[in-house]
Order: sequence, then C-alpha cells, then structure tokens
Amino acid sequence: MKNKKTLGTGRFLHLVEVDRWEYVDRVIASGVVAVAAVTDDARLILVEQFRPPVGRPVIELPAGLCGDDPGAAGEPLADAACRELLEETGYEVVGGPQSLQLLLTVPSSAGLSSEVVTIFLARGVRRVAAGGGVEGENIVVHAPKLDEAADWLLARARDGVLLDPKVFVGLRFALD
Repeated sequence: MKNKKTLGTGRFLHLVEVDRWEYVDRVIASGVVAVAAVTDDARLILVEQFRPPVGRPVIELPAGLCGDDPGAAGEPLADAACRELLEETGYEVVGGPQSLQLLLTVPSSAGLSSEVVTIFLARGVRRVAAGGGVEGENIVVHAPKLDEAADWLLARARDGVLLDPKVFVGLRFALD
C-alpha cells in the first residue's frame, strides 16, 4: 500500500499509518473466521469469554484465526472454521468443511483494523467434546434456543455482558 509506514510491532499485530490514518494489521494469520452454528434442536451455539481490551466478558460467535499455527499456512477458511468451532465449543460440523454455508465477509472494526471476518453457517452441529478453547481462554459455551436467543442476549447485555454484533448477523441467518 502506498505511503504505509509501520509505527510499532508486536508479536501478533503491527500498528501502521497510511496518509495519517493509524490502524492495526494482524500478522501471521491469513484470515479470521466465525461460525453461526445451529444444532438439530434449533439452538445457536455461542461463546462467552473475558476480553482484556474491553475489560468485560463478551458473547460472540465461535471464531478464530486461520493459518496462524506453525505449518498451517494456506489453511482453507472453512477448515479453520470447523477447527475453531470444535476447539472453542466441543461441537463439530457434521459433514465437515464442505457442508458449511459461506454467509459474508465483514470488517471486524473498519476504523481500527484491516481485519475482515468470514462468517459461515453450520446446521446440524453436534457436541463431541467439552470445548472451552485453548489454554488461557476460559470459554463458556451457551446454547440458547433460536426463537429465544435475541431476548436471552439482550438480558445478558442488561447484566453487563457485551455482545459482539456479529452474533446478530449469525442469528438472522440461522433463523432462515
């Protein structure tokens, strides 16, 4: 990119400036994925974890990085989505990556980061493990009924939990 200057470098992020606009570039990972996962009994699988940048717990779609592990360069986005869903929630995508439906690609925070998130829909997921994420993540898995999810989410927000807006994108497509 023309006039791009690196202002700072961390292990996973670069702070850059382009024409006086400062933002963050993610390094190492080749993409970011999220999954709107729905069980056969019409439940939306969500995760909750404490996020240090906002100092509060956040409810999100299961999500993660693509191609960030050693030897995982070139990992397909759908493969990463299945891997992250299983790792964070213990639910697997029946039929594997080819059964995922690509919904959209959206910016995570267009004014702050170059990162975009590819959101998939997975129907008929089933629980095969405990989930909870990798060491240090302390992920809590929730599975509200689809027809009650919006009210459940708003009640959690009233309790002080932050809601990632991508949850509502996933919920909208899951209700179709």
